[in-house]
Amino acid sequence: MTKADIVNRIAQETGMEKMDVQSTVEAFMRSVRDSVESGENVYLRGFGSFVVKTRAAKTGRNILAKKSIQIPAHNIPSFKPAKDFVDNVKTGVAVD
Repeated sequence: MTKADIVNRIAQETGMEKMDVQSTVEAFMRSVRDSVESGENVYLRGFGSFVVKTRAAKTGRNILAKKSIQIPAHNIPSFKPAKDFVDNVKTGVAVD
C-alpha cells in the first residue's frame, strides 16, 4: 500500500476531498518525523510507537581492507507495533 492508496481509502471512507486528505496525511507524517528527529517519541494507542533507539558503539570489520573500524554510538528511528496490532497480523495474515 502506498501513500496514494491510503489517501484514496480515507477519502472514500470519510467522503472528504482527496486534496484535503492528502494534506492531512502529509501533515501527520511530517509531525511524526519532526518529533522523532527531535528525540521525542510518538505513542499512538492501539497502533504503535515511533521511538528513538540508541545503538551502542561497537567494533566493526572492513573485510576488503582487513581492518577493524570503530562504529560510534548513534540513534535510529524505530517503530514498535501495539500488542493488538501484532496479534491481529499473527492470526489474520497467512504464512507464505
